[in-house]
Amino acid sequence: MKIAAVVAAYNEEERIVAVLDAIKSAKLVDEIVVVSDGSTDATYQIASAYPDVTAIELAVNRGKGGAMRVGAESTDADILLFLDADLIGMDGEKVDAIAMPVVDDTADMAIGIFKSGRRSTDLAQVIAPYISGQRAMRRDVFVSIPNLDNVRSGVETAITKYYRSHNLRVKRVDLFGCTHCMKEEKRGFIKGFLGRLRMYYDIGKIALDGRSFKR
Repeated sequence: MKIAAVVAAYNEEERIVAVLDAIKSAKLVDEIVVVSDGSTDATYQIASAYPDVTAIELAVNRGKGGAMRVGAESTDADILLFLDADLIGMDGEKVDAIAMPVVDDTADMAIGIFKSGRRSTDLAQVIAPYISGQRAMRRDVFVSIPNLDNVRSGVETAITKYYRSHNLRVKRVDLFGCTHCMKEEKRGFIKGFLGRLRMYYDIGKIALDGRSFKR
């Protein structure tokens, strides 16, 4: 059973190598795909220079859902393992732990949940674990989810809604010592905070959408 790790990245030149190193050290991953979603920095160049990585550059920013779809369509892997490009504390054992429930067929999707990494991200994922970007799932299920191409920060919520509406098995996997770089750290407080508000707006809009992601 082939597993592809797919990393959708936007302006993550300072952080993506650490994530690729973690994936590279995993035992279960067969392929790594990075989709640079209209990045204006060196994200694509760094990913394309990394050994054994398929790097894809999108000319314009499509949003996370569109970038994930492009990554999924670029591989014939049986299982997709989606990881964020700004993770801190990720390693090969955690990568494998996310994939394992789908590999051994105890779940149709596994969601990685931050634990003991940073108080703010721990709390956010306790309150709303469905927003986590660390997840493994069968490729055939992912590509069947409708209307993801134009979804931005709410894509994980949309995926979770699809799984729930189809009564598919979802398992949580604790990722101890793992967190991610905050928007305020990347962009400065004001721009980062406004970006966070936009993210929560997108998530809320998807959560309240009763139809679009359930077919």
